Formats: sequence, C-alpha cells, structure tokens
Amino acid sequence: MKRDSRLSSVLHALLHMAEQEGPVTSDALAQCLGTNPVVVRRTMAYLREAGIVTSDRGHAGGWRFHADLGSVTLRQLHEALGEPAMFAIGNRNEAPECLVEQAVNAALEDTFAEAEALLLKRFSEITLADLAADFARRHAAVRRKRS
Repeated sequence: MKRDSRLSSVLHALLHMAEQEGPVTSDALAQCLGTNPVVVRRTMAYLREAGIVTSDRGHAGGWRFHADLGSVTLRQLHEALGEPAMFAIGNRNEAPECLVEQAVNAALEDTFAEAEALLLKRFSEITLADLAADFARRHAAVRRKRS
C-alpha cells in the first residue's frame, strides 16, 4: 500500500516558504520537493482553503505563507489535507462472520484507535515554529562543522 506523504511534503514546503520574502511559485516548490507543479497546486489548495497560505496569480504570483509559524500545528495541517489514514494496515475483513476474526478485529481496531489518538495529540503539540527552530539548530551545526 502506498504511503501518503503529503504532510511531510507540506511541512517541507511551508518551512521553505516561511524563509522567503515574496511568493514562491509552484514550479519552485515542485523542484524543491521533487514532484510535479500540478501536485503542488492541488496540495496547496487544501492549505489555502484552511487559511494557511494564499496564492497570487500572474507573472509575479505564487504561494505565500499566511499564518504565524507558532500557531500552525501538524494536526491542523493533517486536518487541512483531509485527515489521510494514519496507518497502512487494517482488518482483513471489516464485517466477518468468523468469531476468531471478530476478536482479532476488535483488538486491532482498539489498538489503532489508541495509537491514532496518541499521534494526533502529539501532532497538536508540534508547531511549524518548532520545526523551524530545529532546522535552524541543524543548519548552525552544519555551518560550524564547515568552518
């Protein structure tokens, strides 16, 4: 099963955008992310609907980060992307007649629900400012090593 990497891509794009003074084109973001500009536009449209980014049309247009880094959480971004499935595993049969499979499904469903709740809670605690600070620390460490 293919993993949904949109959250990771969006985080990457937003951190780059936060460093820019003006708009960033879909082409520039696509190059940065190693994807197609159409994919960038489709994905960024979700964030525009959530009020996290704006878009400018025309020759000097592109995407602009529209929120405060400290106020945008990973959970908000996950929700803006339509809350894609957290796990690529699941039950073999959603409505089994077999009592063994019913017991297996119950255990798995409870465990998945607990794990998802924990993950969403943690997503609520991490902001883009946290990620930007981590990037700044890593960047400074690399610069020190090169000096």
